[in-house]
Amino acid sequence: MRADATNLHEQITASVTLLRRHLDWDAARRRLDELNARSEEPDLWNKPAEAQVLMRERNRLADQIQGVQALEREVADALELIELAEAEGDAGTADAAVADLQRLAEEAKRREIESLLSGEADSNDAYLEVNAGAGGTEAQDWAQMLLRMYQRWAERRGYKVVMTEESEGEQAGIKSATLQVTGPNAYGWLKTETGVHRLVRISPFDAAARRQTSFASVYVYPVIDDRIEIEVNPADLKTDTFRASGAGGQHVNKTESGVRFTHIPTGIVAASTQDRSQHRNRAIAMEMLKARLYELELRKREAVSDAVEAGKTDIGWGHQIRSYVLQPYQMVKDLRTGIEKGNPAAVLDGDLDAFMAAALASRVGTTRSEASASAE
Repeated sequence: MRADATNLHEQITASVTLLRRHLDWDAARRRLDELNARSEEPDLWNKPAEAQVLMRERNRLADQIQGVQALEREVADALELIELAEAEGDAGTADAAVADLQRLAEEAKRREIESLLSGEADSNDAYLEVNAGAGGTEAQDWAQMLLRMYQRWAERRGYKVVMTEESEGEQAGIKSATLQVTGPNAYGWLKTETGVHRLVRISPFDAAARRQTSFASVYVYPVIDDRIEIEVNPADLKTDTFRASGAGGQHVNKTESGVRFTHIPTGIVAASTQDRSQHRNRAIAMEMLKARLYELELRKREAVSDAVEAGKTDIGWGHQIRSYVLQPYQMVKDLRTGIEKGNPAAVLDGDLDAFMAAALASRVGTTRSEASASAE
């Protein structure tokens, strides 16, 4: 068989092997059979919340299992067609079948990355918080650029984005802002973005046109749903109300509608200025606080797990994860994975998937090479 077809077959086989391993194939098929049976029970929707959780799990498993099976069928068909075409000297048909294999290799790789989104909260919506670093207007302008980048990324995926809190900068940009991003696997994808982001550029605020370095922090945590119960002791809370800053009309300036909770044991702060109603902002801020407490627990569990494999990705709050260089050359480089892109404008317009996929893949260490070895 021609070398390009053989190479593509090996790539697909490695991806499928890894997919089966992540799924725990036999256990996943048994679980799907169980969920299919439960979904046909007449009293299933007597408890709508539980039924929705069950159907989400069923649909996710069905998509994963059927996707692998479809890949295997189509690969077998393409390989058989190549063999027949080569036997008959039909180069055109063989080329078309190899093109099919290339498409299937890309599909297998996409599913391989998506299989990494199997964490406890990966399927949840997400809160994304951006904070300007030291440096005044420069850092605040950079924070706003980052905020727009994530808004554009979410729009590309068809996700819904709502601003829950924003504190404007003195001259330009923002001091901080929080987005709620709603869509499939929003937290699973965005969690890789937590960390410090560094910008190097000629300052638009410097009359001497000197090069400046600015920093901003990104922090991502999952929106909790009905499956997750978080209890907050009122005695552990410090509550502040304040007037929302920035545009919003006379009501914003006259009414202390903003609400800020400080969780004293952890120091976690959650605030909302999204609504004109203080009551509603109080509810939103509490949801955000519970989400951050839940994310803190997830991080503790991950830290215990990563202690066994200390070489894996460090995504701590103070860790610089990516550099965006606009001068003297143009490049964006992820410092965790080594992924580089020479078009910062595209990245700042939301082209982030390559960075996110590489960061997700790095979390499983050498499993890709292990899968390749087991496939040989």
